[in-house]
Amino acid sequence: MLDHVLNPEPNAVLFGREDAAPAGWAVSAGYVPYPEAVAAMEARAEAIAEGRAGELVWLLEHPPLYTAGISAKAGDLLDANRFPVFRSGRGGQFTYHGPGQRVAYVMLDLTKRRRDVRAFVAALEAWVIGALDAFNVKGEMREHRVGVWVERKAPGAPSREEKIAAIGVKLRKWVSFHGVALNVEPDLSHFSGIVPCGVTEHGVTSLVDLGLPVTMDEADAALKASFRRVFGEVADAPPPL
Repeated sequence: MLDHVLNPEPNAVLFGREDAAPAGWAVSAGYVPYPEAVAAMEARAEAIAEGRAGELVWLLEHPPLYTAGISAKAGDLLDANRFPVFRSGRGGQFTYHGPGQRVAYVMLDLTKRRRDVRAFVAALEAWVIGALDAFNVKGEMREHRVGVWVERKAPGAPSREEKIAAIGVKLRKWVSFHGVALNVEPDLSHFSGIVPCGVTEHGVTSLVDLGLPVTMDEADAALKASFRRVFGEVADAPPPL
Protein backbone atom coordinates (compact mmCIF):
# COMPACT_ATOMS: atom_id res chain seq x y z
CA MET A 1 0.00 0.00 0.00
CA LEU A 2 2.80 2.42 0.89
CA ASP A 3 4.60 1.85 -2.40
CA HIS A 4 1.36 2.45 -4.30
CA VAL A 5 0.72 5.72 -2.49
CA LEU A 6 4.28 6.99 -2.64
CA ASN A 7 5.91 5.72 -5.78
CA PRO A 8 4.83 3.46 -8.62
CA GLU A 9 8.48 2.37 -8.98
CA PRO A 10 9.03 0.25 -5.83
CA ASN A 11 12.81 -0.01 -6.27
CA ALA A 12 13.26 3.77 -6.27
CA VAL A 13 13.60 6.08 -3.26
CA LEU A 14 10.01 6.68 -2.17
CA PHE A 15 10.01 10.47 -1.87
CA GLY A 16 13.36 11.54 -3.24
CA ARG A 17 14.50 14.76 -4.87
CA GLU A 18 14.56 15.01 -8.63
CA ASP A 19 18.24 16.04 -8.53
CA ALA A 20 19.15 13.55 -5.74
CA ALA A 21 20.82 16.34 -3.72
CA PRO A 22 21.35 15.30 -0.09
CA ALA A 23 19.41 16.88 2.74
CA GLY A 24 21.30 18.28 5.70
CA TRP A 25 21.22 16.15 8.84
CA ALA A 26 21.74 18.03 12.13
CA VAL A 27 21.60 16.85 15.74
CA SER A 28 21.40 19.25 18.70
CA ALA A 29 22.85 18.41 22.11
CA GLY A 30 20.92 19.34 25.22
CA TYR A 31 17.34 20.57 25.36
CA VAL A 32 16.24 23.15 22.79
CA PRO A 33 13.54 25.64 23.90
CA TYR A 34 10.43 25.34 21.78
CA PRO A 35 9.95 29.01 20.76
CA GLU A 36 13.55 29.28 19.57
CA ALA A 37 13.22 26.03 17.64
CA VAL A 38 10.07 27.22 15.86
CA ALA A 39 11.69 30.53 14.95
CA ALA A 40 14.76 28.74 13.57
CA MET A 41 12.56 26.34 11.57
CA GLU A 42 10.50 29.13 10.06
CA ALA A 43 13.63 31.05 9.09
CA ARG A 44 15.20 28.00 7.51
CA ALA A 45 12.00 27.08 5.64
CA GLU A 46 11.83 30.60 4.22
CA ALA A 47 15.48 30.42 3.16
CA ILE A 48 14.86 27.06 1.46
CA ALA A 49 11.85 28.46 -0.41
CA GLU A 50 13.95 31.40 -1.62
CA GLY A 51 16.86 29.19 -2.66
CA ARG A 52 19.20 30.58 0.00
CA ALA A 53 19.60 27.34 1.96
CA GLY A 54 19.40 23.60 1.50
CA GLU A 55 16.97 21.13 2.99
CA LEU A 56 17.48 20.13 6.62
CA VAL A 57 16.42 17.40 9.03
CA TRP A 58 16.98 18.62 12.58
CA LEU A 59 16.99 16.13 15.47
CA LEU A 60 16.61 17.43 19.01
CA GLU A 61 14.97 17.08 22.41
CA HIS A 62 12.75 19.64 24.11
CA PRO A 63 12.22 20.27 27.82
CA PRO A 64 8.77 19.04 28.96
CA LEU A 65 5.97 20.96 27.22
CA TYR A 66 2.66 20.65 25.41
CA THR A 67 1.90 21.99 21.97
CA ALA A 68 -1.49 22.61 20.39
CA GLY A 69 -1.85 22.12 16.65
CA ILE A 70 -4.37 23.90 14.47
CA SER A 71 -7.05 21.27 15.21
CA ALA A 72 -6.56 21.27 19.01
CA LYS A 73 -9.69 21.30 21.19
CA ALA A 74 -9.63 23.22 24.44
CA GLY A 75 -11.13 20.30 26.36
CA ASP A 76 -8.19 18.07 25.43
CA LEU A 77 -5.85 20.12 27.63
CA LEU A 78 -6.47 18.33 30.93
CA ASP A 79 -3.84 20.04 33.08
CA ALA A 80 -2.87 23.49 31.81
CA ASN A 81 -0.54 24.10 34.76
CA ARG A 82 1.58 21.01 34.46
CA PHE A 83 3.93 22.14 31.68
CA PRO A 84 4.19 25.19 29.42
CA VAL A 85 1.65 25.15 26.58
CA PHE A 86 2.52 26.53 23.15
CA ARG A 87 0.18 27.18 20.25
CA SER A 88 1.59 25.76 17.06
CA GLY A 89 0.84 26.22 13.38
CA ARG A 90 1.43 22.54 12.61
CA GLY A 91 -1.34 20.16 11.74
CA GLY A 92 -2.91 17.99 14.42
CA GLN A 93 -4.09 18.46 17.99
CA PHE A 94 -2.36 18.41 21.39
CA THR A 95 0.91 16.57 21.80
CA TYR A 96 3.71 16.32 24.35
CA HIS A 97 7.42 16.87 23.85
CA GLY A 98 10.07 16.16 26.42
CA PRO A 99 13.30 14.41 27.38
CA GLY A 100 13.66 10.92 25.97
CA GLN A 101 11.59 11.75 22.90
CA ARG A 102 13.42 12.24 19.63
CA VAL A 103 11.89 15.13 17.76
CA ALA A 104 12.85 15.35 14.09
CA TYR A 105 11.98 18.62 12.39
CA VAL A 106 11.85 18.10 8.65
CA MET A 107 12.44 21.05 6.33
CA LEU A 108 12.06 19.64 2.83
CA ASP A 109 11.28 21.32 -0.48
CA LEU A 110 8.33 19.46 -1.98
CA THR A 111 8.71 21.43 -5.19
CA LYS A 112 11.96 19.46 -5.70
CA ARG A 113 10.30 16.22 -4.62
CA ARG A 114 6.55 16.00 -5.16
CA ARG A 115 3.74 18.44 -4.47
CA ASP A 116 1.54 15.81 -2.85
CA VAL A 117 0.68 16.36 0.80
CA ARG A 118 -0.96 12.96 1.27
CA ALA A 119 2.06 11.15 -0.16
CA PHE A 120 4.40 13.29 1.96
CA VAL A 121 2.64 12.38 5.21
CA ALA A 122 2.66 8.72 4.17
CA ALA A 123 6.40 9.04 3.51
CA LEU A 124 6.95 10.41 7.01
CA GLU A 125 5.04 7.45 8.43
CA ALA A 126 7.05 5.05 6.25
CA TRP A 127 10.25 6.68 7.54
CA VAL A 128 9.36 6.02 11.17
CA ILE A 129 8.06 2.51 10.41
CA GLY A 130 11.36 1.70 8.71
CA ALA A 131 13.32 2.95 11.73
CA LEU A 132 11.24 0.80 14.06
CA ASP A 133 11.99 -2.23 11.89
CA ALA A 134 15.60 -1.95 13.05
CA PHE A 135 14.42 -2.92 16.53
CA ASN A 136 11.96 -5.59 15.34
CA VAL A 137 9.02 -3.36 16.23
CA LYS A 138 6.10 -3.48 13.81
CA GLY A 139 4.90 0.06 13.36
CA GLU A 140 1.60 0.53 11.57
CA MET A 141 -0.53 3.26 10.06
CA ARG A 142 -4.22 3.60 10.83
CA GLU A 143 -6.95 5.08 8.66
CA HIS A 144 -8.01 8.53 9.93
CA ARG A 145 -5.27 8.47 12.62
CA VAL A 146 -2.03 10.19 11.63
CA GLY A 147 1.04 8.81 13.32
CA VAL A 148 2.61 5.41 13.91
CA TRP A 149 1.01 2.77 16.10
CA VAL A 150 1.98 -0.58 17.61
CA GLU A 151 -0.32 -3.39 18.62
CA ARG A 152 0.44 -4.89 22.02
CA LYS A 153 -0.68 -8.38 22.94
CA ALA A 154 -0.53 -10.05 26.33
CA PRO A 155 -1.55 -13.62 27.15
CA GLY A 156 -5.17 -13.77 28.26
CA ALA A 157 -5.81 -10.09 27.57
CA PRO A 158 -7.27 -8.28 24.56
CA SER A 159 -4.77 -6.59 22.26
CA ARG A 160 -4.45 -2.82 22.45
CA GLU A 161 -3.06 -0.17 20.16
CA GLU A 162 -0.65 2.46 21.40
CA LYS A 163 1.00 5.37 19.65
CA ILE A 164 4.76 5.36 19.46
CA ALA A 165 5.31 8.34 17.14
CA ALA A 166 3.34 11.50 16.42
CA ILE A 167 3.40 13.39 13.14
CA GLY A 168 2.44 17.01 12.58
CA VAL A 169 3.66 19.16 9.72
CA LYS A 170 3.08 22.51 8.10
CA LEU A 171 3.80 23.60 4.55
CA ARG A 172 4.65 27.12 3.44
CA LYS A 173 5.53 27.78 -0.21
CA TRP A 174 5.72 23.97 -0.50
CA VAL A 175 8.50 23.76 2.08
CA SER A 176 7.71 21.61 5.12
CA PHE A 177 8.53 22.24 8.74
CA HIS A 178 7.68 20.66 12.10
CA GLY A 179 7.81 16.87 11.65
CA VAL A 180 7.80 13.70 13.76
CA ALA A 181 8.28 12.79 17.41
CA LEU A 182 9.44 9.26 18.25
CA ASN A 183 9.07 8.04 21.82
CA VAL A 184 12.38 6.46 22.76
CA GLU A 185 12.36 6.77 26.57
CA PRO A 186 10.13 9.66 27.67
CA ASP A 187 8.25 9.74 30.96
CA LEU A 188 4.92 8.42 29.67
CA SER A 189 3.07 9.84 32.68
CA HIS A 190 3.69 13.30 31.20
CA PHE A 191 1.15 12.53 28.46
CA SER A 192 -1.63 12.42 31.07
CA GLY A 193 -2.02 16.21 31.07
CA ILE A 194 -3.53 16.11 27.57
CA VAL A 195 -5.62 13.90 25.34
CA PRO A 196 -2.80 13.06 22.92
CA CYS A 197 -3.85 13.90 19.37
CA GLY A 198 -7.47 13.88 20.50
CA VAL A 199 -7.52 10.08 20.81
CA THR A 200 -9.05 8.77 24.05
CA GLU A 201 -9.44 5.08 23.30
CA HIS A 202 -5.75 4.30 22.74
CA GLY A 203 -2.62 4.90 24.79
CA VAL A 204 0.99 5.86 24.14
CA THR A 205 4.13 3.79 24.36
CA SER A 206 7.87 4.02 23.74
CA LEU A 207 10.69 1.75 22.69
CA VAL A 208 11.82 1.33 26.28
CA ASP A 209 8.23 0.74 27.42
CA LEU A 210 8.11 -2.11 24.89
CA GLY A 211 11.07 -3.67 26.68
CA LEU A 212 13.76 -2.44 24.29
CA PRO A 213 16.65 -0.57 25.98
CA VAL A 214 17.29 1.61 22.93
CA THR A 215 19.56 4.62 23.34
CA MET A 216 18.98 7.93 21.60
CA ASP A 217 22.09 7.39 19.48
CA GLU A 218 20.72 4.02 18.33
CA ALA A 219 17.37 5.59 17.51
CA ASP A 220 19.14 8.33 15.54
CA ALA A 221 21.10 5.76 13.53
CA ALA A 222 17.90 3.88 12.68
CA LEU A 223 16.15 7.10 11.68
CA LYS A 224 19.05 8.12 9.43
CA ALA A 225 19.16 4.75 7.66
CA SER A 226 15.42 4.71 7.12
CA PHE A 227 15.41 8.34 5.93
CA ARG A 228 17.88 7.43 3.18
CA ARG A 229 15.56 4.68 1.95
CA VAL A 230 12.49 6.93 1.91
CA PHE A 231 13.79 10.43 1.11
CA GLY A 232 17.31 9.93 -0.22
CA GLU A 233 20.82 10.76 0.92
CA VAL A 234 21.81 13.07 3.77
CA ALA A 235 24.93 15.02 4.66
CA ASP A 236 25.91 16.00 8.20
CA ALA A 237 25.18 19.67 8.90
CA PRO A 238 25.27 22.06 11.87
CA PRO A 239 22.04 22.69 13.80
CA PRO A 240 20.32 25.98 12.92
CA LEU A 241 20.89 27.22 16.50
